Amino acid sequence: MADTAMGTVRQIDDFCKTYEHETAHCFELDNGRGLKATFTTLGATILTLDVPDRRGDSANVLLGPADMGQILSPKSPYLGALVGRVAGRIANGRFSLDGQQYQLTTNDGTHSLHGGNHGYNRRNWKAKVLDGASLCLSLVEDSSADGYVGIVTVKVIYTLTANNAWRIEYEATTTEPTPINLTQHAYFNLKDAGRTDILDHVVKINAQDYTVNGPDLVATGEIKPVAGTPYDFTSPKPIGRDIGQLTNSPRGYDVNFVIAADAGPLREVAEVVEPTTGRRMIVRTTEPGIQLYTGNFLDGKFSNHVGYPYNQYAGLCLETQHFPNSVNIPNFPNTILRPGETFRSVTEYEFSAQ
Repeated sequence: MADTAMGTVRQIDDFCKTYEHETAHCFELDNGRGLKATFTTLGATILTLDVPDRRGDSANVLLGPADMGQILSPKSPYLGALVGRVAGRIANGRFSLDGQQYQLTTNDGTHSLHGGNHGYNRRNWKAKVLDGASLCLSLVEDSSADGYVGIVTVKVIYTLTANNAWRIEYEATTTEPTPINLTQHAYFNLKDAGRTDILDHVVKINAQDYTVNGPDLVATGEIKPVAGTPYDFTSPKPIGRDIGQLTNSPRGYDVNFVIAADAGPLREVAEVVEPTTGRRMIVRTTEPGIQLYTGNFLDGKFSNHVGYPYNQYAGLCLETQHFPNSVNIPNFPNTILRPGETFRSVTEYEFSAQ
């Protein structure tokens, strides 16, 4: 157990299970300022995140898996998981790199989604407790079963900071050239952790443009302004205000917003306010894009640990990332990592109440 003025980490056993002859462990982080989170090594998954409301009462604000079976399910909605080797959809599971064609396994119709069948959300990571409310999870992976090449070494550090932020620091290296796009698939419901929907959550996204999807939700390479569309969150608005104008099925937001032309310094990219509790979340990232997903595919088949179901719109994701399908679109930010290079990325979700 690490215990400093900046908080504590302790190992807890109620989620520990044996998985393919390995044990998945669970840890609780507490910053001593009202922010508390639990994580499991399976999928580097965040299970709960307790955040104070305007009265100072802390409660969980995340949709989390009820058990290990939900994490490992082929139909998993990636509740709280770290996803990779490549987050988002790769069209038809194919790409070309250095003159060679690659065919990935497809797990979303004809497309590859979030790393395929053996993505990072299904791997058991190694844990190291750091000083303060900080935990390092690492993974050495060979995804050849999904069609990728090279051995990728990944490290993520989860920290609950003194200013009530959940800070995520990613790092990766590779033995062969490969696409890399890592993100956290946390579903937030700042009101009640998914008992009701998030349509009244007020969202602002600092983006003038978005990447256009085809009918199968795969990025086409086209970039359009958000002005005059339901995707305009440049001024704060409730999630539900314009959702009826969307034509995708199931209806809802599942779109990447253009923050910058490429990765850059840590900057504020989004804000979410829940009016009933007063909880406020600020998102900062070094990534060039952020994906807004409103839980469109949630259908009640997954539930929390006490059994209430996660229905459509039970939570929203703000996934900081490089643009989806970048490996097939030259004008999108580069996602290729080469030997001798190190991928680095930082995202923070900072909480307060008003």
